[in-house]
Amino acid sequence: MPRIAGVDIPNKKRMEVALTYIYGVGLTTSRKVLATIKIDPNLRSDQISDQQLAKIQDELENNYKVEGDLRKVVNMDIKRMIDLGAYRGLRHKNKLPVRGQRTHTNARTRKNKPRIAVAGKKKAPTSK
Repeated sequence: MPRIAGVDIPNKKRMEVALTYIYGVGLTTSRKVLATIKIDPNLRSDQISDQQLAKIQDELENNYKVEGDLRKVVNMDIKRMIDLGAYRGLRHKNKLPVRGQRTHTNARTRKNKPRIAVAGKKKAPTSK
């Protein structure tokens, strides 16, 4: 099982798909990286040589922010918005949807509210 940027790449997957298991690398970035270092995207991850693996590692480290560095940047951006008191920062702080979604209905997972059944609930018969 190859290891790139601290992530175990799954065996038996095509390299362009296997690289997407790294945080910050999507399909487009994966294809760009493989094209830059001239590796066949259809090659399986267990068939790749150590030299090719080192080339991929170097390309990702030198030209892209992935894994820990990217997570740090994203968290710092969110912290900056909160400190500024920006609208998006306040939404992050209050754990509400940030990108304009409605909250009257939906947004249950973001608000950590369990589903409450109200209508049509049968009550136990009362005895007199």
